[in-house]
Amino acid sequence: MIDAEERGGEYCGLHVLADDDPRWPKNPVEQARDACAGGAPIVQLRTKHATDRQALAWAEAIREITRAAGARFVVNDRFDLALLAEADAVHFGQDDLPPNALPRDVRARLAVGRSTHTPEQLRATRDEDIDYVAFGPVFGTTSKESEYDQRGLDALREAVALAAPRPLVAIGGITAGHVETLRDFGVGGFAVISVVAGAPDPVAATKDLVSRFGGASG
Repeated sequence: MIDAEERGGEYCGLHVLADDDPRWPKNPVEQARDACAGGAPIVQLRTKHATDRQALAWAEAIREITRAAGARFVVNDRFDLALLAEADAVHFGQDDLPPNALPRDVRARLAVGRSTHTPEQLRATRDEDIDYVAFGPVFGTTSKESEYDQRGLDALREAVALAAPRPLVAIGGITAGHVETLRDFGVGGFAVISVVAGAPDPVAATKDLVSRFGGASG
């Protein structure tokens, strides 16, 4: 049986969010294909505009792409879609289903990530059945709406300590220029949207991010 710390380690490295925001020139499946071509170890599907039918179709296609690439596949918010698409994990925000509410058989099939934004939320994860913790927004972001101001690097340092022994994934406003700093602060991984989805060459952008962090993980 893989314990939480070991399974959480499978979600270290670059998380590329395949996002259905209409501002991006490519759809989530195309974004995922580019991310995998660039060596991203984890791809997350984030759907805030699609119907359930469309989201599931994308998820099933991304599952095939990530499986062929040897990458982990995470579905944001929806454990039912994660199960139907045979994803590796589900990622919950603060307004989503509490992780401890997942049925035992579902939890056995899916790793679980959890977004946090404050020290209080981080401390609360100690009593939650999760595998890795996300924290942010570390920097200002325009890729998605957030009720939280940027947290900054001092808060990130505290967050890494509070999340331990689970790995912490930094989120929010991250660009290529931030990656070495994040690594030096001890994060397990980091997540991006616009720096890949909006890049002129998403494959090259992904390769650069993976290289800056120290190579592929997972």
